[in-house]
Amino acid sequence: MSEIDALAKDKVPFLFIISYDKSESFIQRLDSLDSDVLFKIGSLQNYEDELLDKAYFFKKNPLSFDKYKIKFDGVIEEIKSGNSYLLNLTTPTPIETNLSLKEIFLSSKAPYKLYFKDKFISFSPEKFITIEEDIISTYPMKGTIDASLKEAKEKILADEKEMAEHIMIVDLMRNDLGKVAKNVKVDSFRYIDMIKAGDKELLQVSSKISAVLASDWHENLSRLLNDILPAGSISGTPKKSTVEIIEKIEGYKRGFYTGIFGIYDGKNLYSAVMIRFVEQVNGGLVYKSGGGITLDSDDVSEYQEVIDKVYLPL
Repeated sequence: MSEIDALAKDKVPFLFIISYDKSESFIQRLDSLDSDVLFKIGSLQNYEDELLDKAYFFKKNPLSFDKYKIKFDGVIEEIKSGNSYLLNLTTPTPIETNLSLKEIFLSSKAPYKLYFKDKFISFSPEKFITIEEDIISTYPMKGTIDASLKEAKEKILADEKEMAEHIMIVDLMRNDLGKVAKNVKVDSFRYIDMIKAGDKELLQVSSKISAVLASDWHENLSRLLNDILPAGSISGTPKKSTVEIIEKIEGYKRGFYTGIFGIYDGKNLYSAVMIRFVEQVNGGLVYKSGGGITLDSDDVSEYQEVIDKVYLPL
Protein backbone atom coordinates (compact mmCIF):
# COMPACT_ATOMS: atom_id res chain seq x y z
CA MET A 1 0.00 0.00 0.00
CA SER A 2 3.00 2.31 -0.40
CA GLU A 3 1.20 3.93 -3.35
CA ILE A 4 -1.23 5.40 -0.82
CA ASP A 5 1.58 7.35 0.85
CA ALA A 6 3.02 8.59 -2.45
CA LEU A 7 -0.35 9.89 -3.68
CA ALA A 8 -1.39 11.37 -0.32
CA LYS A 9 1.99 13.08 0.14
CA ASP A 10 1.50 14.81 -3.23
CA LYS A 11 -2.16 15.57 -2.35
CA VAL A 12 -3.41 13.60 -5.37
CA PRO A 13 -7.06 12.45 -5.04
CA PHE A 14 -7.54 8.67 -5.20
CA LEU A 15 -9.86 5.77 -4.43
CA PHE A 16 -8.68 2.96 -2.18
CA ILE A 17 -10.12 -0.50 -1.48
CA ILE A 18 -8.53 -2.75 1.15
CA SER A 19 -9.54 -6.34 1.92
CA TYR A 20 -10.48 -7.57 5.39
CA ASP A 21 -7.09 -9.22 6.02
CA LYS A 22 -5.17 -6.41 4.24
CA SER A 23 -3.67 -8.90 1.77
CA GLU A 24 -5.36 -7.31 -1.25
CA SER A 25 -5.84 -3.69 -2.23
CA PHE A 26 -6.82 -1.47 -5.14
CA ILE A 27 -5.52 2.10 -5.25
CA GLN A 28 -6.13 4.37 -8.23
CA ARG A 29 -6.10 8.08 -8.96
CA LEU A 30 -9.57 9.58 -9.34
CA ASP A 31 -8.60 11.37 -12.56
CA SER A 32 -7.82 8.02 -14.23
CA LEU A 33 -10.18 5.69 -12.38
CA ASP A 34 -11.22 2.60 -14.35
CA SER A 35 -14.70 2.97 -15.86
CA ASP A 36 -15.86 -0.30 -14.27
CA VAL A 37 -15.27 0.98 -10.74
CA LEU A 38 -18.20 3.01 -9.37
CA PHE A 39 -18.54 4.55 -5.94
CA LYS A 40 -20.73 6.63 -3.69
CA ILE A 41 -19.35 8.02 -0.44
CA GLY A 42 -21.83 10.42 1.09
CA SER A 43 -22.35 13.17 -1.50
CA LEU A 44 -19.40 12.04 -3.64
CA GLN A 45 -20.15 9.67 -6.52
CA ASN A 46 -18.98 8.98 -10.09
CA TYR A 47 -22.17 7.65 -11.70
CA GLU A 48 -25.84 8.50 -12.31
CA ASP A 49 -28.46 6.86 -10.10
CA GLU A 50 -30.97 4.67 -11.94
CA LEU A 51 -34.44 3.46 -11.04
CA LEU A 52 -35.02 -0.25 -11.45
CA ASP A 53 -37.49 -0.62 -14.33
CA LYS A 54 -38.10 -4.36 -14.35
CA ALA A 55 -39.59 -7.01 -12.12
CA TYR A 56 -37.07 -9.05 -10.20
CA PHE A 57 -36.90 -12.09 -8.00
CA PHE A 58 -34.59 -12.70 -5.07
CA LYS A 59 -34.01 -15.99 -3.29
CA LYS A 60 -31.56 -16.80 -0.51
CA ASN A 61 -30.19 -20.25 0.26
CA PRO A 62 -28.72 -19.89 3.75
CA LEU A 63 -26.46 -22.24 5.64
CA SER A 64 -28.50 -24.71 7.70
CA PHE A 65 -29.07 -23.89 11.35
CA ASP A 66 -27.19 -27.05 12.39
CA LYS A 67 -24.08 -25.98 10.47
CA TYR A 68 -24.35 -22.43 11.78
CA LYS A 69 -24.71 -23.74 15.34
CA ILE A 70 -21.39 -25.61 15.06
CA LYS A 71 -19.64 -22.32 14.30
CA PHE A 72 -21.67 -20.45 16.94
CA ASP A 73 -20.84 -23.02 19.62
CA GLY A 74 -17.16 -22.82 18.68
CA VAL A 75 -17.25 -19.06 19.24
CA ILE A 76 -18.98 -19.46 22.61
CA GLU A 77 -16.30 -21.93 23.74
CA GLU A 78 -13.59 -19.42 22.82
CA ILE A 79 -15.41 -16.70 24.75
CA LYS A 80 -15.77 -18.96 27.79
CA SER A 81 -12.02 -19.62 27.57
CA GLY A 82 -11.36 -15.88 27.74
CA ASN A 83 -9.94 -15.62 24.20
CA SER A 84 -12.62 -13.18 23.04
CA TYR A 85 -15.40 -11.10 24.54
CA LEU A 86 -17.14 -10.17 21.31
CA LEU A 87 -16.68 -11.79 17.89
CA ASN A 88 -18.37 -10.87 14.64
CA LEU A 89 -19.28 -14.23 13.07
CA THR A 90 -20.02 -14.10 9.34
CA THR A 91 -21.15 -16.59 6.72
CA PRO A 92 -21.67 -16.66 2.93
CA THR A 93 -25.20 -17.21 1.62
CA PRO A 94 -25.73 -18.21 -2.04
CA ILE A 95 -28.49 -16.09 -3.62
CA GLU A 96 -30.50 -16.26 -6.84
CA THR A 97 -31.77 -13.24 -8.77
CA ASN A 98 -32.37 -12.10 -12.34
CA LEU A 99 -30.52 -8.85 -11.59
CA SER A 100 -26.89 -8.21 -12.43
CA LEU A 101 -24.47 -6.82 -9.88
CA LYS A 102 -24.50 -3.51 -11.71
CA GLU A 103 -28.32 -3.33 -11.75
CA ILE A 104 -28.41 -4.01 -8.00
CA PHE A 105 -25.74 -1.39 -7.40
CA LEU A 106 -27.27 1.39 -9.51
CA SER A 107 -30.74 1.03 -8.00
CA SER A 108 -29.79 0.25 -4.40
CA LYS A 109 -30.14 2.84 -1.65
CA ALA A 110 -27.24 3.31 0.76
CA PRO A 111 -24.94 6.16 1.80
CA TYR A 112 -21.79 4.19 0.90
CA LYS A 113 -21.73 2.07 -2.25
CA LEU A 114 -19.06 0.39 -4.35
CA TYR A 115 -19.22 -1.53 -7.64
CA PHE A 116 -15.96 -3.23 -8.53
CA LYS A 117 -15.44 -4.62 -12.03
CA ASP A 118 -18.51 -6.91 -11.93
CA LYS A 119 -16.74 -8.89 -9.19
CA PHE A 120 -18.52 -7.52 -6.13
CA ILE A 121 -20.72 -4.75 -4.80
CA SER A 122 -21.22 -3.28 -1.35
CA PHE A 123 -24.10 -1.04 -0.25
CA SER A 124 -23.05 -0.13 3.26
CA PRO A 125 -24.66 1.97 6.00
CA GLU A 126 -21.44 2.06 8.05
CA LYS A 127 -18.77 4.74 7.98
CA PHE A 128 -15.26 3.67 8.95
CA ILE A 129 -13.11 6.77 9.43
CA THR A 130 -13.17 10.34 8.23
CA ILE A 131 -10.21 12.72 8.44
CA GLU A 132 -10.91 16.44 8.19
CA GLU A 133 -8.47 19.17 9.24
CA ASP A 134 -6.26 16.66 11.09
CA ILE A 135 -9.23 15.29 13.09
CA ILE A 136 -9.81 11.56 12.67
CA SER A 137 -13.28 10.27 13.52
CA THR A 138 -14.75 6.78 13.52
CA TYR A 139 -18.36 5.66 13.79
CA PRO A 140 -18.71 2.10 15.16
CA MET A 141 -22.11 0.61 14.40
CA LYS A 142 -23.47 -2.13 16.66
CA GLY A 143 -27.12 -2.84 17.39
CA THR A 144 -30.10 -3.16 15.01
CA ILE A 145 -33.86 -3.41 15.47
CA ASP A 146 -36.92 -3.45 13.21
CA ALA A 147 -38.21 0.13 13.21
CA SER A 148 -41.83 -1.05 12.96
CA LEU A 149 -41.76 -2.63 16.43
CA LYS A 150 -43.57 -0.75 19.16
CA GLU A 151 -41.16 1.57 21.03
CA ALA A 152 -38.30 0.19 18.91
CA LYS A 153 -35.88 3.00 19.83
CA GLU A 154 -36.48 2.58 23.54
CA LYS A 155 -36.13 -1.21 23.29
CA ILE A 156 -32.80 -1.21 21.45
CA LEU A 157 -31.29 1.44 23.73
CA ALA A 158 -32.44 -0.43 26.86
CA ASP A 159 -31.27 -3.87 25.68
CA GLU A 160 -28.45 -4.90 28.05
CA LYS A 161 -26.82 -7.31 25.57
CA GLU A 162 -26.80 -4.68 22.83
CA MET A 163 -25.45 -2.11 25.28
CA ALA A 164 -22.61 -4.44 26.35
CA GLU A 165 -21.68 -5.17 22.72
CA HIS A 166 -21.68 -1.50 21.84
CA ILE A 167 -19.55 -0.50 24.83
CA MET A 168 -16.96 -3.15 23.91
CA ILE A 169 -16.72 -1.88 20.33
CA VAL A 170 -16.49 1.76 21.45
CA ASP A 171 -13.66 0.85 23.83
CA LEU A 172 -11.89 -1.07 21.06
CA MET A 173 -12.16 1.83 18.60
CA ARG A 174 -10.97 4.30 21.23
CA ASN A 175 -7.90 2.13 21.68
CA ASP A 176 -7.40 1.87 17.91
CA LEU A 177 -7.53 5.64 17.45
CA GLY A 178 -5.13 5.99 20.38
CA LYS A 179 -2.52 4.08 18.34
CA VAL A 180 -2.44 6.77 15.64
CA ALA A 181 -3.69 9.99 17.26
CA LYS A 182 -3.98 11.96 20.52
CA ASN A 183 -6.79 13.42 22.63
CA VAL A 184 -9.25 10.60 21.95
CA LYS A 185 -12.84 11.35 22.97
CA VAL A 186 -16.33 9.96 22.48
CA ASP A 187 -18.33 12.74 20.83
CA SER A 188 -21.67 10.90 20.62
CA PHE A 189 -22.61 7.66 22.37
CA ARG A 190 -25.32 5.35 20.98
CA TYR A 191 -27.20 7.59 18.60
CA ILE A 192 -29.86 6.21 16.23
CA ASP A 193 -29.94 6.18 12.41
CA MET A 194 -32.77 4.90 10.21
CA ILE A 195 -31.73 2.63 7.34
CA LYS A 196 -33.64 0.84 4.59
CA ALA A 197 -33.36 -2.97 4.48
CA GLY A 198 -35.34 -4.16 1.50
CA ASP A 199 -39.00 -3.66 2.38
CA LYS A 200 -38.13 -2.98 6.04
CA GLU A 201 -36.83 0.03 7.90
CA LEU A 202 -34.27 -0.61 10.64
CA LEU A 203 -32.95 1.46 13.50
CA GLN A 204 -29.16 1.22 13.73
CA VAL A 205 -27.15 2.23 16.82
CA SER A 206 -23.81 4.02 16.34
CA SER A 207 -21.32 6.15 18.25
CA LYS A 208 -18.81 8.78 17.14
CA ILE A 209 -15.23 8.83 18.45
CA SER A 210 -12.60 11.37 17.42
CA ALA A 211 -8.92 12.18 17.98
CA VAL A 212 -6.24 14.60 16.77
CA LEU A 213 -3.67 13.47 14.18
CA ALA A 214 -0.19 14.83 13.61
CA SER A 215 -0.19 17.25 10.66
CA ASP A 216 2.00 14.92 8.57
CA TRP A 217 -0.60 12.11 8.50
CA HIS A 218 -0.79 12.36 4.70
CA GLU A 219 2.75 11.00 4.43
CA ASN A 220 2.01 8.07 6.76
CA LEU A 221 -1.49 7.18 5.63
CA SER A 222 -0.82 3.53 4.79
CA ARG A 223 0.67 2.90 8.24
CA LEU A 224 -2.26 4.67 9.88
CA LEU A 225 -4.75 2.46 8.04
CA ASN A 226 -2.73 -0.67 8.73
CA ASP A 227 -2.65 0.09 12.47
CA ILE A 228 -6.43 0.36 12.82
CA LEU A 229 -7.55 -2.39 10.41
CA PRO A 230 -9.53 -4.58 10.39
CA ALA A 231 -12.43 -2.48 11.66
CA GLY A 232 -13.40 -3.36 15.22
CA SER A 233 -17.12 -3.58 14.47
CA ILE A 234 -16.62 -6.48 12.04
CA SER A 235 -13.87 -8.32 13.95
CA GLY A 236 -14.25 -8.07 17.73
CA THR A 237 -12.32 -7.67 20.93
CA PRO A 238 -9.57 -8.22 21.89
CA LYS A 239 -8.79 -7.80 18.22
CA LYS A 240 -5.67 -9.93 17.74
CA SER A 241 -6.97 -13.14 19.32
CA THR A 242 -10.48 -12.61 17.96
CA VAL A 243 -9.19 -12.31 14.39
CA GLU A 244 -7.30 -15.60 14.89
CA ILE A 245 -10.52 -17.28 16.08
CA ILE A 246 -12.42 -15.92 13.07
CA GLU A 247 -9.82 -17.43 10.75
CA LYS A 248 -10.21 -20.80 12.45
CA ILE A 249 -13.98 -20.97 12.82
CA GLU A 250 -15.58 -19.19 9.86
CA GLY A 251 -14.19 -21.68 7.34
CA TYR A 252 -14.02 -19.36 4.33
CA LYS A 253 -12.09 -16.33 3.12
CA ARG A 254 -13.89 -13.04 3.61
CA GLY A 255 -11.83 -11.40 0.85
CA PHE A 256 -12.91 -7.78 0.37
CA TYR A 257 -16.04 -8.34 2.48
CA THR A 258 -15.70 -6.39 5.77
CA GLY A 259 -12.69 -4.58 4.35
CA ILE A 260 -12.91 -0.84 3.67
CA PHE A 261 -13.10 1.53 0.74
CA GLY A 262 -12.73 5.26 0.60
CA ILE A 263 -11.74 8.48 -1.09
CA TYR A 264 -8.81 10.77 -0.38
CA ASP A 265 -9.77 14.07 -2.04
CA GLY A 266 -6.37 15.78 -1.80
CA LYS A 267 -7.09 17.20 1.62
CA ASN A 268 -9.54 15.01 3.54
CA LEU A 269 -10.37 11.29 3.71
CA TYR A 270 -13.76 9.54 3.80
CA SER A 271 -14.25 5.79 4.10
CA ALA A 272 -16.76 3.03 4.84
CA VAL A 273 -16.81 -0.59 5.99
CA MET A 274 -17.81 -3.01 3.22
CA ILE A 275 -20.84 -4.72 4.73
CA ARG A 276 -24.06 -5.56 2.80
CA PHE A 277 -21.86 -7.35 0.26
CA VAL A 278 -22.61 -9.42 -2.86
CA GLU A 279 -19.87 -11.23 -4.78
CA GLN A 280 -19.49 -13.29 -7.96
CA VAL A 281 -18.29 -16.79 -6.95
CA ASN A 282 -17.94 -19.64 -9.45
CA GLY A 283 -20.56 -18.23 -11.79
CA GLY A 284 -23.11 -17.52 -9.05
CA LEU A 285 -23.79 -14.81 -6.49
CA VAL A 286 -22.92 -15.04 -2.81
CA TYR A 287 -24.14 -12.61 -0.16
CA LYS A 288 -21.93 -12.34 2.92
CA SER A 289 -23.43 -11.29 6.26
CA GLY A 290 -22.84 -11.67 9.98
CA GLY A 291 -23.42 -10.46 13.51
CA GLY A 292 -21.72 -9.96 16.85
CA ILE A 293 -21.57 -12.89 19.29
CA THR A 294 -21.13 -12.49 23.05
CA LEU A 295 -21.57 -14.90 25.95
CA ASP A 296 -25.21 -13.79 26.25
CA SER A 297 -26.02 -14.45 22.57
CA ASP A 298 -28.79 -16.86 21.57
CA ASP A 299 -28.00 -19.18 18.66
CA VAL A 300 -31.50 -19.06 17.13
CA SER A 301 -31.77 -15.26 17.13
CA GLU A 302 -28.19 -14.83 15.86
CA TYR A 303 -28.87 -17.27 13.02
CA GLN A 304 -32.02 -15.33 12.11
CA GLU A 305 -30.09 -12.04 12.16
CA VAL A 306 -27.56 -13.40 9.66
CA ILE A 307 -30.43 -14.40 7.32
CA ASP A 308 -32.32 -11.11 7.82
CA LYS A 309 -29.24 -9.14 6.74
CA VAL A 310 -29.36 -10.83 3.33
CA TYR A 311 -31.52 -8.39 1.35
CA LEU A 312 -31.50 -6.02 -1.61
CA PRO A 313 -32.13 -2.37 -0.58
CA LEU A 314 -34.12 -1.54 -3.70
